[in-house]
Amino acid sequence: MASVEEDFPRGGTAKKPIESKIAVQRTEVDNLFQSKEHEETKKRKGAVKDDGKKLKKPKTGKDSLTLNAAAKCVEILHIKNLKEGILMLGCVKEVTDFEVTVSLPCGMQGFLSIKNICDSYTKLLSEQLESADSEEICSLQDIFCPGMLIRCVVAKLDVAKGGSLSIQLSINPKLVNKALTSSSVKAGMVLSGCVDSVEDHGYIVDIGLNGTKAFLPKEAVKDKHPEELKVGQNVTSQVVEVKNDGRVVRLTVSPPTVAQACADSEQGWNLTNLLPGLLVKATIKKVTKHGLLLDFLSSFSGQVDFLHMEPEQTSSYTEGTQVRACVLYVEPSTRLVGLSLRSFLVQPGTRVDPSPAGGDRIGEVVKDCKMASMHHMSGGLLELPDNTLAFVHRNHLKESNELSNENRVLALTEHTCRILNFSAMDQIHFASLRKSVISKRFYRYHDIQAGQIVEGTVSVLLNHGMVVKLSDHIKGLVPRTHLSDIVLKNPEKKYMEGMKIKCRVLSVDAENKKLYLTRKKALVESSLPLFLSYTDARPGRVSHGYIVCIKDFGCIVRFYNSVKGLVPLGELSSQPIISPAEVFYVGQVLKAKVLQCDPDKEKMALSFKAAMEGDTKEAGGPQFDCEVGKKLEARVLKKSVNGLEVAILPDEIRAVLPTMHLSDHISNCPLLWESLQEGDNVSNLVCFSKNKQNIILTKKPTVRWSLEEGVVAKDFAEITVGMQLVGWIKNIMSYGVFVEFPYNLVGLAPKSAMTDKFISDTSAAFQPGQTVLAKVTNLDEEKRRFLVTLKMSEVISPAGDAQTRLINGLQERKAVSEMLATRENSDLRQQLAALSVGQKLKLTVDTSAKDSGATFKSDDLSGATIRATKHQVMGVSLTPGQKATAVILHVDILSTCVHVSILPKLLAKKKSLAEGSKYTVMVQYVDKDFAVLSLDDTAQLTAIQTSNHLNEIFLSESEKLKAGMSLAVEVIEPSCQELQGLPLVSWERSGPKRQRTISENLTSSKGHCFGDIVRGKVRTVKPTSVLVTLEDGSTGSVHVSEVVEVTKVCRGSFPTSSVKVGSEVTARVIGGREASSHRFLPFSHPKFSYNIPELTLIPSKLDESTDFKEVTAKDKLQSYKVGEEVACFVSKFNPERKMLEVTTDPCVSGTVELLAMITDPKDAGHPEKLYKLGQAVHAKVVEVNSKPQRLMLSLTGVHTLEKDSVTLGMVTNIQPQVGLLVKLPFGGMGSVAVTDLADAYRPNPLDGYSKDQLLRCFLLGEENGMWQLSLRPSRLNPQQAKPVKDPEVLSVDKLKAGQIIRGHVKSVGEQGVFIRLSRSITGRAQLQQSTKYFVNNHKILSENLTPNTLLTTKILSIDKKEELVHLSLLPVDTGKPDVLPESLGLTLRLIGKEKKEHDTKKKKRTASESEQKPAESVVPKKKKKTKKAKTEDSDSGVEVYFREEDDKEDEEESDSVKQVPPSSAGLSRLQVSAGFSWDVGLSSLKPAAAAQEADSSDGEDQDASSKPQKKSRHELVQEQKAAEKALVQRETELMDPSLRPQDASAFERLLLASPNSSLLWLQYMANHLQATQIEQARAVAERALKTISFREEQEKLNVWVALLNLENMYGTEEGLKKVFERALQFCEPMPVYQQLADIYAKCDKTKEAEGLYKMMVKRFRQNKAVWLSYGTFLLQQGQSDAASALLQRALKSLASKESVDVIAKFAQLEFRYGDSEKGRTMFDKVLTSYPKRTDLWSVFIDLMFKHGSQKEVRALFDRVIHLSVSVKKIKFFFKRYLEYEKKHGTPQSIQAVKEKAMEFVEAKGTESVN
Repeated sequence: MASVEEDFPRGGTAKKPIESKIAVQRTEVDNLFQSKEHEETKKRKGAVKDDGKKLKKPKTGKDSLTLNAAAKCVEILHIKNLKEGILMLGCVKEVTDFEVTVSLPCGMQGFLSIKNICDSYTKLLSEQLESADSEEICSLQDIFCPGMLIRCVVAKLDVAKGGSLSIQLSINPKLVNKALTSSSVKAGMVLSGCVDSVEDHGYIVDIGLNGTKAFLPKEAVKDKHPEELKVGQNVTSQVVEVKNDGRVVRLTVSPPTVAQACADSEQGWNLTNLLPGLLVKATIKKVTKHGLLLDFLSSFSGQVDFLHMEPEQTSSYTEGTQVRACVLYVEPSTRLVGLSLRSFLVQPGTRVDPSPAGGDRIGEVVKDCKMASMHHMSGGLLELPDNTLAFVHRNHLKESNELSNENRVLALTEHTCRILNFSAMDQIHFASLRKSVISKRFYRYHDIQAGQIVEGTVSVLLNHGMVVKLSDHIKGLVPRTHLSDIVLKNPEKKYMEGMKIKCRVLSVDAENKKLYLTRKKALVESSLPLFLSYTDARPGRVSHGYIVCIKDFGCIVRFYNSVKGLVPLGELSSQPIISPAEVFYVGQVLKAKVLQCDPDKEKMALSFKAAMEGDTKEAGGPQFDCEVGKKLEARVLKKSVNGLEVAILPDEIRAVLPTMHLSDHISNCPLLWESLQEGDNVSNLVCFSKNKQNIILTKKPTVRWSLEEGVVAKDFAEITVGMQLVGWIKNIMSYGVFVEFPYNLVGLAPKSAMTDKFISDTSAAFQPGQTVLAKVTNLDEEKRRFLVTLKMSEVISPAGDAQTRLINGLQERKAVSEMLATRENSDLRQQLAALSVGQKLKLTVDTSAKDSGATFKSDDLSGATIRATKHQVMGVSLTPGQKATAVILHVDILSTCVHVSILPKLLAKKKSLAEGSKYTVMVQYVDKDFAVLSLDDTAQLTAIQTSNHLNEIFLSESEKLKAGMSLAVEVIEPSCQELQGLPLVSWERSGPKRQRTISENLTSSKGHCFGDIVRGKVRTVKPTSVLVTLEDGSTGSVHVSEVVEVTKVCRGSFPTSSVKVGSEVTARVIGGREASSHRFLPFSHPKFSYNIPELTLIPSKLDESTDFKEVTAKDKLQSYKVGEEVACFVSKFNPERKMLEVTTDPCVSGTVELLAMITDPKDAGHPEKLYKLGQAVHAKVVEVNSKPQRLMLSLTGVHTLEKDSVTLGMVTNIQPQVGLLVKLPFGGMGSVAVTDLADAYRPNPLDGYSKDQLLRCFLLGEENGMWQLSLRPSRLNPQQAKPVKDPEVLSVDKLKAGQIIRGHVKSVGEQGVFIRLSRSITGRAQLQQSTKYFVNNHKILSENLTPNTLLTTKILSIDKKEELVHLSLLPVDTGKPDVLPESLGLTLRLIGKEKKEHDTKKKKRTASESEQKPAESVVPKKKKKTKKAKTEDSDSGVEVYFREEDDKEDEEESDSVKQVPPSSAGLSRLQVSAGFSWDVGLSSLKPAAAAQEADSSDGEDQDASSKPQKKSRHELVQEQKAAEKALVQRETELMDPSLRPQDASAFERLLLASPNSSLLWLQYMANHLQATQIEQARAVAERALKTISFREEQEKLNVWVALLNLENMYGTEEGLKKVFERALQFCEPMPVYQQLADIYAKCDKTKEAEGLYKMMVKRFRQNKAVWLSYGTFLLQQGQSDAASALLQRALKSLASKESVDVIAKFAQLEFRYGDSEKGRTMFDKVLTSYPKRTDLWSVFIDLMFKHGSQKEVRALFDRVIHLSVSVKKIKFFFKRYLEYEKKHGTPQSIQAVKEKAMEFVEAKGTESVN
């Protein structure tokens, strides 16, 4: 029991345990502990950070021989064994604003959040956040400092994004000291706590114990903390004394006492409440290779791992030795205690150093390390070259995906490691042997320098920029302005997550781990020096910078790190700039030159202007006299992948010679590159381009020749169409190739102009760097671009070009072999260089095979491969070892290979050749650009190029030369010196013939002047033009309008057909016309064009004597007048826009819209069939506009819309309320009313019309720019029209009362059904005249009468002045069926006698009701309420309202009211506990009840049957009787209407019978509310709303009201609002508003009620009841003035006929709630104006009875009896007067009334006699 007591103290005073007992029990725990030890798992958090103290290699005892002994193994604490709740000692490593990084034992690292300090500090923070004043609060930096030891607890283990564990710590005393209780606190204990509050004489410290106040006096703090402690500060203090059973504790923090205080067993420490940081005396129990096992505090067991043994004393640790140890960590669940013997934790007064002694080494890669020792399950100790030790965790001994093999690691002599971190708690560096970690370029932010180019992957896009991940630990931000050279609106379109990108580092702040990058291409690819500090920015230097700020005085430009400078206004540009913000933008990259820089003050002045001017100066500067086209010699400085860096001699100017510029032959370029070495001199170079950055040279002989001969364009301005240039392929794109020329000119050869053959893939044709001949075809001056053609048929090869290139190519090869021979001192290469083509060799056969040819050996050429192909040994039998003579075909010096042939015809004696003779030759060997041929049977060999023309391309293998092919050649030179004596021949394939192109013809012609007479031959005749080839070869064009005189043009003729192809014509130049050469025109280059002369053939214009002026398009256009008829010619039909384009003149074209083109809708499908190209037509001008140029014409013979004419129109929209909207010709719009669609109305008039349909329309007239149209046949074709069934009604005068007329429904409203009789006249049938059925809501009509329904009506009356037509739709009048179908089951409206009877019945009933309920107020309410008999306390707040819907129901109800016992009758509000009539449909409930009874009896039977004995007959009879009796009783209960259901099942049963009864549902709700089951009540209401039929509107409303009440009383404002909004959707809005207003008023929520009423009077301003209820509310609140103002508003909003009633009602309200005097005045005013309103007099009299004096009442009666109204009414008032006097008056006053009556009768009598 003692141990239980110990670990789970019960409160009260703790018993002192007896020493011996403890010992016994602790041993059990100890063993328990050790058995678990080797199960401890292995993993620790991989990479953490900082550097190490010297550790000597721990010497091991006798265990050292056994490797990975299965002994009870001590291992370090691994991160994977961490659990929440582990207590640890930690050392503060770094402190930021919101978090403290804490170094934990075993190299782990945790994070202490600002929220986990202590409760009082958190409270202080939240208070500061909430309050506006920024009261000074101590930050984390004030509370913690690096190196401080703290006791902490693992609060949470989070999994970070990468999958690694993040340790969240807490130092909250409530968690750290969780296991302590007030009673277990003893004097001498060392506890950690946080300052809770600062008092006058000391501090209250929170030590986490509820009910314990710990006090730390200020005196006790002076030595250690001279300044005052702050709230939240962590203090480790010793308990000095404990008072009041641990309720008050006094502390001290004086350093000596706390530091030397050892925990002893007297203080009651046990395994549950043991705390880290405690010093204990311990005895070594066992020494193992990997650590020590100790006993402490009498018999607790702990372990010390090898990292925490003091290195100097390792040898002195023996069993039984006494040591001082410090508790490192406590694992409460497994009761594992880790201890440390390290001096910095155990010795008093020492402090932990958070940074290593040897300086910061994190991230360093260290080579030549030795493995000092290996600790199974933990890791290894590594000795670094400087003799310090580092620890490698077992996970870092291998790659993460490998299996561990510690023995193999130990066996290696040397290791390379990377230092990951420095553990302050273990005072040792942690390192890794993982190759993947060591090879990382960037391990931490310190490894990155500004200006570096780095590659990373896009991590995430944020609003302010993009996060780029460079490595696992390193992320950088590309700010939004740096995502591109320009500002990106949608960066997500350019950058995707995971995309690899290249960036440049802008700045890096390693301490705060902030890295900024840029993606601006200009910065990333800049080759200028970088300004990383102000010292780099020396005056005169130029660098790329970006604008960060634009001010009026200049721009601030930033470079790398935080280097920035100012570009003043005057240095922004060579032109003056007033407002820099208009010229520059933030983020713009520009070159800036340093004018002056002061590194100390960090100030710098820059200039954009000088940088721009400097470019031009510098470009000319270093190059001395290196001009483009000059022949040069250079020395190779360096070989790079793409070329050679050279120095031009003699001035040593740097230049570049690209590999592809070494030769015209692509195959020779790599050979020459290979053979040239650094230091070699290269001659015959020419500079072809130079710019600021570099000079570029070429060695291509053809390019060199073109520069020497001057066949170049030095500038874009010099390029002309037809010019031929030598260039080379720069870039190959899918749409063509870019060709570069000297002087940095680049042209595009589109795909179609690359070759005469068809090519699908541009990359298959040419190779980059290939020399080509190009001819310019088109120029775009504006964009400075030009197009070229590379077609062999278009370009002319210079004479002798092929032979020159052949000689150059073979000489280059010879030079390569000589260079290679001299360079490598190899005899073989020198021997091979001496060989030549055609030389004979004596060889020995080495191997021979039929398929692959033969190989040979030669004594002279040992080491060379000599081979002959199967083609070269054909017909010769060879055996190995046989001697043979062979002839050399090709020597490959690089691969030391010689190709030979042993064909007899090649070995025969050579015959001499004659110049100019022709031979058939056979290709013997092909080597890339060259081939070796044998000439017939002369035994002569020669070499040729495989391509005859520079631009020749081979698209398939079959086109290329192959061994065995035959060709025809002509000998040019029998023995050519440059070909080492071989004959020089020319050969040709049958190439395509070359044709002159249009563009070439153009350039060759000198051009023609306006008015020149020219002759030519007709080349082609097109419908709209004639092309003529003129005598000088150029082409001219004749427009269709210039073929025949305009006056002679016949309509429908084709003028160009009169001209015949091939005929000779004389013409005159009347202008020029731009034509596009589509021949070389890719779609991406639309602007290339040239001019061709425009001619005329009209005889009158050919007469030279006539004065002939040039007319511009503008003048010509302005000569046309609207309405004029002009001759024009069809040029094309545009099917998309449905327009005809016509031309009237070479420079003028016009358009004809579809509606102005045709007159018959049938032609609309294919209008182009009516008009052929080139056809002459006569058109009328509709519109002329010169800006923009536009000529609109019409072919229908009219050019404007006129009233009473017929035109074509196109339907653009169909609107039920309007009819058809129609687009008319010449930009007009019109509408067709529903009544103008046909002569006989149809039920669905708009069916059959569709958008874009063409119609013939009659124009009735124009209003506000809209034409009124008619489609009636009687209007369109009056002659052929049939008799009109529904004539047009043009005015009200044409209508007569009693006339039957048809019309279309326009709309249905509360005022009646509106029927459109014509486009301008609408009639109205009131609801009573609309249907014979009783309709209380116009919505029933609107559902059945949709707009445009066709109806037959009868005109009842016409008000001509107001133009109102009153109609009737009743079957009686129209003779047609009723507009509403019988299927709706509506009741018929009562008429005549029946109606009277009904009215009298109703009056009687209301009278009887008012007797029963005298309290019912004067204002008639539509609500009827019943009230509960219980007290107000149990009021559940649910009210029920129900209206009188039908007379029958009412009568039933009133009957039932009489039967109810008095307690439940006559109360006005239904409180749900009230009794009420249950007789509705109860008969239907009996079966259910009976069934239930039967069920229960079944249950009883079953019970009975389980009994063994059988019942007697008598017993059975008795039972039957009893059951029957119970049934009767149940039935009477159910029949009793005053009884109320008691439980849910009873309600459910009743609801099955009458699901639509709102009363039942509300009682059910109330039942729940009495049990305060609010949610269930809500659920019942929701069920009710779903269950009650949608036709029962009133029942539904009752439930909604109840739900509103419920939310008001028990719910939130939000909930009430939601219910109210829903109720508005499902019910008539007006009653819902009214009910909510009533609810608010009852609950005295006047503000809400008033807000709601304001909304109501806006929304239902036409409704009298709303104004009255608002007025009532205001008067009840005593706001009499507001009520008066409201009355004025009401009178403005309501119809004038309502005003009397409204004023009267307001007057009544004044009497009841307000000022009776005011009410009286109001009544007086009304009755003065309307004296005959006897009903108002009656009301006034009644009110005066209550509120007036007798005198006033009598005066009122005297006024009434003198009114000039009917005798009957006066008689009624006399009767009342008499009754009043009998009740209140005296006999005299009664007599006086009688006399007044007599006088009145007599007066009437004399009147009648007269």
